[in-house]
Amino acid sequence: MNLYSNLTDQELIRLYIAGNNPAFTTLVHRHKNRIFTTIVLLVRDRNLAEDIFQEVFVKIVNALQSDQYVDNSRFLAWAVRIAHNACISHFRKAHTRPQIVLNYNDDLGNNMKLSEHSQEQHMIKAEITEEINMMLDRLPRLQREVLILRYYADLSYKEIAQTIGISINTALGRVRYALGNLRKQMGVESLVSA
Repeated sequence: MNLYSNLTDQELIRLYIAGNNPAFTTLVHRHKNRIFTTIVLLVRDRNLAEDIFQEVFVKIVNALQSDQYVDNSRFLAWAVRIAHNACISHFRKAHTRPQIVLNYNDDLGNNMKLSEHSQEQHMIKAEITEEINMMLDRLPRLQREVLILRYYADLSYKEIAQTIGISINTALGRVRYALGNLRKQMGVESLVSA
């Protein structure tokens, strides 16, 4: 068991700033999957996501070392905002608009081991995931983006608003419309398959 695993993010940050590098390693391991998944879902390219992921953690280290981090008990939201901005910067440099889709078939965020479940359960989960991904791909880009930030990055509506530069009400509305559109698709799909 890691000596630092029971510490809060803020405690780990304070230790890291004081010169304790293993504290930062614990912080990275705690949040790397969620941050990387968010980047992959935003850029749709695993290799590019790995590059951006590294860039994000360099920016985080630089910000922490130069006292730019405000201790607000939401390190993950702050890190995801940096990741989101890095993705947007990449697309601006490439003179392309980001295609935010939720169709990445790499079992990201899938923490269950195949040995823990039967092959049948694994197949059922894969089918459900594929169907949900297809429905999410049919959503408007802006609705997909807020769902990624809300349900994969676990940001609050206020944090979503700050991250993408919209009002909280707009963030709430986009999530509400996206979920409504998903429900409609599920209703239509269940009628078609019946």
